[in-house]
Amino acid sequence: MKQKKMLTLTLSQLKQLYQQELPELYQLANETTNETDFKNNLDKFLSLHPQAESNTGKQIRLLINYDGRSIHELSTEQDMPVQTFSLLHRFLTGNLENTDMATDLFIDLFYLFKRLEMTEIPLPSPQRIKSRTERWPTGLNEEVMEIRAQNKERILHILIQKIENRKSGSTRFRFDEGLSYDEKYQLVSQWWNDFRFHLSMAVKSPTELNRFLGNSLSSETMYLLSRARKKGMPFFATPYYLSLLDITGDGYNDDAIRSYILYSPRLVETYGNIRAWEREDIVEPGKPNAAGWLLPDGHNIHRRYPEVAILIPDTMGRACGGLCASCQRMYDFQSERLNFEFEALRPKESWDKKLRRLMGYFEEDTQLRDILITGGDALMSQNKTLRTILEAVYRMAARKRKANLERPEGEKYAELQRVRLGSRLPAYLPMRINDELVEILREFKEKASAIGVKQFIIQTHFQTPLEVTPEARDAISKILSAGWLITNQLVYTVTASRRGHTTRLRQVLNSLGVVCYYTFSVKGFNENYAVFTPNSRSLQEQHEEKIYGQLTSEQAAELYTLLENGEDTATRIRRFMRKHHLPFLATDRSVLNLPAIGKSMTFNLIGITEDGKRILRFDHDGTRRHSPIIDKMGQIYIVENKSLAAYLRQLGKMGEDPEDYATIWTYTEGKTEPRFSLYEYPEFDFRITDKMSNLEIG
Repeated sequence: MKQKKMLTLTLSQLKQLYQQELPELYQLANETTNETDFKNNLDKFLSLHPQAESNTGKQIRLLINYDGRSIHELSTEQDMPVQTFSLLHRFLTGNLENTDMATDLFIDLFYLFKRLEMTEIPLPSPQRIKSRTERWPTGLNEEVMEIRAQNKERILHILIQKIENRKSGSTRFRFDEGLSYDEKYQLVSQWWNDFRFHLSMAVKSPTELNRFLGNSLSSETMYLLSRARKKGMPFFATPYYLSLLDITGDGYNDDAIRSYILYSPRLVETYGNIRAWEREDIVEPGKPNAAGWLLPDGHNIHRRYPEVAILIPDTMGRACGGLCASCQRMYDFQSERLNFEFEALRPKESWDKKLRRLMGYFEEDTQLRDILITGGDALMSQNKTLRTILEAVYRMAARKRKANLERPEGEKYAELQRVRLGSRLPAYLPMRINDELVEILREFKEKASAIGVKQFIIQTHFQTPLEVTPEARDAISKILSAGWLITNQLVYTVTASRRGHTTRLRQVLNSLGVVCYYTFSVKGFNENYAVFTPNSRSLQEQHEEKIYGQLTSEQAAELYTLLENGEDTATRIRRFMRKHHLPFLATDRSVLNLPAIGKSMTFNLIGITEDGKRILRFDHDGTRRHSPIIDKMGQIYIVENKSLAAYLRQLGKMGEDPEDYATIWTYTEGKTEPRFSLYEYPEFDFRITDKMSNLEIG
């Protein structure tokens, strides 16, 4: 039966399907009077089955073993029973208490038992992958650029009206008295290339958004956005980013962009009660965070791993060039630690003193060797402020290196090896990458390289190939010219998870010199229900699509050597792909940021809820070092916020054929991929101490 039909069956129809397609299971259930006997007989049945030792057989046994147990679900911090086969028994024997129950659980289990009869599913052909990839346009396609030129023209006239009607605002972007309309148009056309203009003219209300989008939003969308505004949800979208949307509906599919601008009903409903997904982001003065790390007062440093800590400056870097609807830090926007009040975010006189204290934390820590400056968005800071921050990092690194000269072997501290700036502005507002910024990056790399820093990375976030515009291409080229590498993190939303979409994004980014880093499962499950993609789809993409860009160990070593010094990156990557006949580079890892202390895609399916959501047992990523606290944590259980059936129905409404995703049910076990060597820390030429400082574990 085709999946599209399967997803529409009623409980009664699905029960008949079990009886016809899985008669032994149906009979087994109806020959037992209680759930315990059913599970025992099912276990005996499996032991005699030819596929008893197959992955499917082992998976069914794992579900049997967990049935009837209670687990602690970490994202909600609630205890919950696992009753997968208990519910199946009630369903097959006609004893369901909830006769209006969703079919999703039983669809998932149907496919599980059908796999006992199946051989291995073949991979899609390279040609199939190619056709799926090429159906997605990029922002560099002629047809797309033509539509966006028309968008820009329309928006320029709206901007003229906006400036004319402003009672106060920017003194930089205003019209002098007596200017003709044509002169105003010429001015606004020039200002379009200034990132400060877009920030000054950003849309902050639903009504204005609709106007900029040619009054194309539906009444339902406008009502939802109005509710969001009444709840205090910030709204911020620049004219440039809005020009990337297709308001005609006939040009190109821009759902991946729209899902970042337009809020979902669940997000609006949840806002105000969103919890910090990552427990280690909750910092109390004088107390270790969830990962056991002691941190300076305030919310400037976040840390979960021994080697790296995040620095969030008290500057405009706490803002962004736009608010992503699936933002991992929506909790911080809710608490107003992150916001779009630019004047309030400008650094105070006390910031320089505080910055020195924060640098002292890195300098005096035995294991820290990697600093990720982010926010918000690191490149939202003014050039002068960013130069100050980078100078403080340089001086800290120099002092740490000098102090090591006095320490004996085996007692030396880890020295700074990697500096990263986290920014979405290459996608949101590429005009920000100006010549002065490039010079700051170049100067810092030259100085910091001389004292042992080896890696300089702009860690960005392109969500869709449609964000890769001529302006973005130029911004990428400028950053690379400063000798910095660019890595990309993709959030695997529903729109991004459509077949071929991610391979297309990798392909276009690689061609411009960007190396992919992470493909993140959406977190913050409750508020992000609309955009969440089940982890099994991430595994499906990894095994059926990303595999065509997979590198051998020899190729990975060769690529690392080519990228090591950051010179002529784009040309080297293109030559490398041609030489090895690779359509893209599979250098990214698929992971979920666990609401504990780290990223992982190592899990097993141990249950399915009444409404069909998979219950996953996670383990930590075994390829990297963790805080010793993981030895005390035990198993980590996560309930996904969407069933596979609900996800496939959602794809169907987007115009996708659910049959193209038919193998998704088979992915019930994950293992975290190894890291590309570029993302490994270089070896020191001395022995550092094993001692961990700033750590307190009860």
